[in-house]
Amino acid sequence: MDEKIKRINELYHKSQAEGLSAEEKDEQARLRKEYINSVKVNLRSQLNNINIQNEDGSITNLGKKNAE
Repeated sequence: MDEKIKRINELYHKSQAEGLSAEEKDEQARLRKEYINSVKVNLRSQLNNINIQNEDGSITNLGKKNAE
């Protein structure tokens, strides 16, 4: 993932300095989409592992609760 972020940043700086070719714009869009999807998957995984203790002492897993 670090290599993808590095490449996204390289393309951004190049776009600001001199512009990008059509191929580079496509690569930039693809890499950004992959990065965003990765962040979404990681966030969803973290949210699915949150447990809340109710007033009665029982524990509710938010991932399972919201999946229903």
